[in-house]
This record gives sequence, C-alpha cells and structure tokens, in this order.
Amino acid sequence: MKKTPYYITTAIAYASAKPHIGNTYEAIMTDAVARYRRARGFDVYFCTGTDEHGQKIQNYAEKAGKAPQEYVDGVSSVIRGIWDRMNVSYDRFIRTTEEVHEKTVAKIFERFLRSGDIYKGYYEGWYCNPCESFFTDSQAVDGKCPDCGAPLRKAREEAYFFNMKKYAPGLIEYINTHPGFVEPEARKNEMLNNFLLPGLQDLCVSRTSFSWGIKVPSDPKHVVYVWLDALTNYITAIGYDPDRTYEEQSDFFRAHWPCDVHVIGKDIIRFHSIYWPIFLTALGLPLPKKIYGHPWFNFGTDKMSKSKGNVIYADRLSDFVGVDGVRYYALSEMPYSSDGSITWESVLAKYNSDLVNILGNLVKRTLDMTAKYFDRTVPAPSASEGVCAEFAACFVPAAEKYAAAMDSLHVADATDAVFSLLRRANKFIDETEPWKLAKDPDAKDALGTVLWLLEEAIRRSAVMLEPLIPASADEMFRQLGTDLRSFDSVLAEPSGCGIAPGTVNEKSSALFLRIDEKAALDRIAAEAEAAKAAAEAVKPEGLAVIGIDDFMKVELRTARIISAEPVPKSKKLLRIEADLGYEKRQIVSGIANFYRPEELVGKKIVIVANLAPAKLCGVESRGMLLASGEEKVRVIFLADDTPLGERVR
Repeated sequence: MKKTPYYITTAIAYASAKPHIGNTYEAIMTDAVARYRRARGFDVYFCTGTDEHGQKIQNYAEKAGKAPQEYVDGVSSVIRGIWDRMNVSYDRFIRTTEEVHEKTVAKIFERFLRSGDIYKGYYEGWYCNPCESFFTDSQAVDGKCPDCGAPLRKAREEAYFFNMKKYAPGLIEYINTHPGFVEPEARKNEMLNNFLLPGLQDLCVSRTSFSWGIKVPSDPKHVVYVWLDALTNYITAIGYDPDRTYEEQSDFFRAHWPCDVHVIGKDIIRFHSIYWPIFLTALGLPLPKKIYGHPWFNFGTDKMSKSKGNVIYADRLSDFVGVDGVRYYALSEMPYSSDGSITWESVLAKYNSDLVNILGNLVKRTLDMTAKYFDRTVPAPSASEGVCAEFAACFVPAAEKYAAAMDSLHVADATDAVFSLLRRANKFIDETEPWKLAKDPDAKDALGTVLWLLEEAIRRSAVMLEPLIPASADEMFRQLGTDLRSFDSVLAEPSGCGIAPGTVNEKSSALFLRIDEKAALDRIAAEAEAAKAAAEAVKPEGLAVIGIDDFMKVELRTARIISAEPVPKSKKLLRIEADLGYEKRQIVSGIANFYRPEELVGKKIVIVANLAPAKLCGVESRGMLLASGEEKVRVIFLADDTPLGERVR
C-alpha cells in the first residue's frame, strides 16, 4: 500500500552563531512530529538546514577574519552537529550556499522581473541590521525594530521591489477562508491587523550595500534579498524548477508540495505567512497547508540574550541530563501559543521528578517484579475486573488524547497524555500491591494480570514516547523484549492486542540516573564564575586566556582508528578514518613521520569533533586528533575499553 506523503520543515537556522536551546527547540519539536507521522504510516520528508547569506553574516565573517563561505561552513557544521546530537531525524539538510539552490533563486528572481512582479527603484527608510529587514515610519517603534527591538537606521540605496500590493487582497481572502492556515489564531490576527489590513507595502528584494549573497543575473551589482533567498529553500530542497509549471514539475515535487506544515518561530511569522505565500502565488504554486509560529523559551521570565548572560545551549544541557532529558524538557514545557520557561533549576528538577521518578522507576519496578515472580517471563492475563479493569480502561483514551494533540501540533499536551498514563500505572502498583499478591497461592492469576497490564502500559507508553525521547523508548522496548511498536496497537483495546505472554524481558537497568541537583547547580555556578573571571582577567602574552564557555565550545570526542594511509604527494600527512560510534570521520594528520599506518589501526584516540572542515593536499579533513610534542609527536592513545563518541572534558 502506497504511503501518503507528509512534508514538514523547520525554518532554516541563520548561520551566524551557535543556536541556543530556544532555536534548537524548533528542530526537536519538528522531529517529534515527523517521527510521530512516520509511526502513523506517512511517507515523511523532513527538511531543515541553514540560511547562509546576508549582510550580517558578511559582517561576522569580516570580524572573524574569514571569508564568508569559510565562516558559514564552520557555523553550519556546528548547527548540524547539534541537530545530530539531539537525534533530529531530518531527511534533507539544505544549505543556501548550495549551487542548485543559488541557481534556482536566481532564476526565480529573473522570472519575477519578466512577469513585472519585480521593478527597480530606490529604497529610503528604516533598516534593521540584525533582522535584515526594512520598515516604514509607521512600523518603526520609537526608532527601534518592531521584531527584535534593535535600533533602526536610515538607509537609501537603489533596489528592486516586489509588487506586494498586487497580491495582498488575494492573500487576505485566502487567510480568512482557510481556517488553520496560520496558527496559533493570535498570530493570524496579528498578521492581518498589523500588516495586511492597514495596507501592505511593496517589499525591497535586493541590496547593493554588501556582496555576500546570490547575484541578480541581469544586474549583478545587486544581491537577492536574504528573505527571498531563504524562503525558497522549502521548494528548492524538493527539486523545484522555475522553468516549469506546477503540473510539469517532477513527481517527487508534486507529491510533496504543498508542504503539510512549516514550523517556525513566532519572530519570523510575517515573512512566512505574508511574503512567502505571495511569492508562491506569483510562481503559480499552491500554498502550504499550515504555517505554525511556535512561541519562545524565556530564561525564567526574561528573554534569552547573550548580553544578559542567560543563554542555555542544548548540547551543554545534555552533558547533565542526556539528550532525551533535553528533548523531554523542551517538548513538555513549551506551550502551544504562549512562551515557555527554562532555567537550570527547572530542567534538573523535571528530569528527576518525571524521567527518574515516574518513568524510570515504573519500568524498573515492573521488570524487577516480573523477574522475581515469573522468572522474567511475561505472564498471561486473565479477565480484568475491578481496579484492573479500571486501569486497562485508561489505555485507549490516553492514546487517543496523545494522537489528537500530536495531530494538532500540541506536543506538550501529547507529552502530558503519556505521563498521565505513567502516573496512573505507578498508582496502580500501590493499589494492587503485587508483593502481597505474590504471597497468596490463590492469587497467581491476579498477580499475572497485574504485571501483564503494567508491562502493556509500559509498552504503549514506549510507542508514544518514541517520537519524543527515541533513545529511551528504544531501551524500553529492548528491556521489555518486544518490538511491537505499531501505533494501531496502542489504539486497540488491551484485551485484543498487547505484549505477548511468554515474552522474556531483558534484565532491568535504570533508564535514567538521578542527579544531585545541588551539586550540579554548584558546578554550573562555579563554571560560570570561572568564565566570568577569565573574561575579566588580564591576558598574558602568547596564547589568550579563555573561559570555561570558550573551552566548552571545543568538542572533544573519543574515537577508534579504522584505517590509515599516506596522503599522495605528501611525506607528512596520513589520511585516517575514525569511528566515533555515531558516525565515521575522515581526518588528515601530519604524523606520517612518527607512525606507520598499521601501528594506528585499532587505536582509540581523542579528536576535535567540531572543527570546521579543511582541505590538506586536496584531501578533506573533518577534525583533528590530539597529540603532544613538536620535534617528536606523540598521539594521545586511550584505553581499549574507552566507549566511542564519549565527550572529553
């Protein structure tokens, strides 16, 4: 049976700096929806990536003393590394510096020129450098950007404009006649009342004051406005051809477009719900089915800001609570339409209370009782009655509530539906007291029913948790000894479906280890204080003193050398293939004068895993191994039992 396509995207992350937890939430949330849709039988295509052009990136690159392409290569690698670490299961990671994307955008611009949708003029008005956006006098708020609050400056330059006024009435009608096109409802009303109904201004779609962008083919002193460039990633990623009508596009494109949902931050809803639909209409393409502008994470009650020093990063969080700990907090604590809150204290507390106490404790207790009373073999249930029937009756409603919430992108509500079932399961243990039933020879069947229901509750929870905390769900299935993961099985009544009696559980182990919250917070505070002191210290001659935050940017990982061979035309370089456990890397290292290739194979080493890719003698290197010495180089080898991919601190 042919699966129904489901195309879901994130906004592509701007390749200016490392993303914080608020940015990373979007990738995690979209991943949860994509995984859920796969579990429901859809042919999911999940696209994410990086937005790599624009004046701000050119400025960042100049400040760093790098060419713009080199700069975005490094930042894009960091972003993709964080997405990978957070177990984001994207199908396409697009970069707007890809040749196919740049050529398609240039063709789209020229098509708009030929159709008369773009015309040349002069822009004179307010410009926000961080947002790379223009604003009218009425849109500016006390000389500041209405989106980010940064100071605006007056700008005048020759530019091309897109005739937004031509398409605005049609977009207003479309929004009003298609409920759910822009969500939440408050975002839709904001776009109508603040931008569309007062009268949409034509949009400046080119710049001449900087050079880092896609050149307009017919007028190369102009570069394409970054938002026209960035927004088109959603169609270039699936093979859009500007020289063809929609009906003439490839089968793959027509199967996936229109997009089922664009998941974006509320700060860029205007670009996606006004400019993007108008561009699509001008191209003769159908509009996305849904544009969801999610809220933000605040640090407590304050907006996250590097200048305030209250930014939290997902990879740093995972050092304390693991990847699934980060995913769980992000998904459970971000409401559908209002901002969420995150602090170190709240993350640690929720990890202990929910993942350790509720989920981990339930799995461990249940499997230990099955091992003790039934030699790890899942017993057969008898007819449920009384408290057992009451507990079993919770299963399907929990799954239905979960599914309805995931279908409507209310992911926090879906998370709560699973944990409500888990809480009920823990209560069920207290109600039935299996340890007392085990002492009664006449209660063997009752004990078997209780434990089967608990195992089945855990299995159903694992099915629902897989999109949210996939690694932990996999471990739950492994310990249960079953791979019955179909979502249909959690919508079925327990009497007709479930974990098979006779299934043998694996030996139980803790899913989550309890964290000493005070010790962790003391460590975090000490590191922050050390970083602050280091930043304020007088730097000595030679290498600069760095703080803990700077050091933590260097991602050191354990790896094993799979192969090593000389690099052609070089006497010093070896090409090394290293296994990090979660991926393989090619590294070029200048150690050929000190080690024979066969001496290295099988050795475990430490590599810098987030170093920007570089080419040495024409061979790409994606990392650096650690060694000491200059005249005599000594590679740092690790013990044979060192796990692969482990973070070195």
